[in-house]
Amino acid sequence: MRTAHIAAGIFFFWVAVGCRDRGLPILAVEVQQSEVIADGRSTVRFPLHVSRRESPDLHDLTVQLLGEHGHGQAFIEGMPLALVYRAGVLPGTVTLTLSGKMVKPATVTVTSVPDYRDSFGDGTPDFLRLDLVTDRQAFRRWFTLIAEHEAFAGSGLPAEIRDCAALLRYSYRGAMRRHDAVWATTMDLGAVPAVADVTKYQYPYTPVGSRLFRVKEGRFAPTDLSDGTFAEFADVKTMVLANAHLVSRDVRRALPGDLLFYRQFEQRSPFHSMIFVGRSNFGPGDDWVVYHTGPDGTWPGEMRRVQLSSLLRHPDPRWRPVPGNRNFLGVYRWNILREAN
Repeated sequence: MRTAHIAAGIFFFWVAVGCRDRGLPILAVEVQQSEVIADGRSTVRFPLHVSRRESPDLHDLTVQLLGEHGHGQAFIEGMPLALVYRAGVLPGTVTLTLSGKMVKPATVTVTSVPDYRDSFGDGTPDFLRLDLVTDRQAFRRWFTLIAEHEAFAGSGLPAEIRDCAALLRYSYRGAMRRHDAVWATTMDLGAVPAVADVTKYQYPYTPVGSRLFRVKEGRFAPTDLSDGTFAEFADVKTMVLANAHLVSRDVRRALPGDLLFYRQFEQRSPFHSMIFVGRSNFGPGDDWVVYHTGPDGTWPGEMRRVQLSSLLRHPDPRWRPVPGNRNFLGVYRWNILREAN
């Protein structure tokens, strides 16, 4: 695995901190010319040195990252004292500024280089994968919460949700956003749910921008970022086959946020997907499934929310998610949630 590269050469930015009546201890930021991978997790540390025994109060120090959206995080750690930069997923040059009440500002520049790896060879670049368990949990919770919320929307259903593919796109995009009070008001959720956001990145601050979905199968290559391989729109077949992977044909293996994928040979729109919610975000029960039926002739279709146990007994065997049903293609999981075996 590639690690952060530190070039030769050490530089010191000296800043003053302390109390006027005791003299000012001198704080030095040891800046090594640095290059870090824009993978959303690599870090580089800049040691802070004090010329006296007294250590500066961390509460008096502030670090700011200029152009933070997608470009990472900067913070100060103690024991030993250091300025720390954690890379984002957008490559480029970032500037860190250290300041405080009694501090002369110091500026540090870091270069983050693109991460073009595709560890699973499934077409999804590693910079989009959610490496942390907490991020995967956050995505699953928001994805299912948004999809299930729309099942109760009735006439308030967003105009863009006209079929099962639109529901997937809408919920996927929404799960990646920053979820603040303004967003909650727009969604008519009232208060913001007590659910953490994905921390690695937030829509649309990634190298693919708003073009979240891969529309061509194949392994990821840097040229994919500019040749139309990623797009904002994708039908359900493309979303599932180019952006997700088969988990099992045993529906008991489904986790919240997984997709139940069907192919109905007798219909004009043969591919269909449902979202396995699991435990409801809005009431009792722990095996809920939500989906949009899609239009049929002049009927625009509708959102439905059913329990998996009922779906397994569907009066039309073609919709039962069981291995013996050739129309049921299996349980699929988003590639961004993929983990090493």
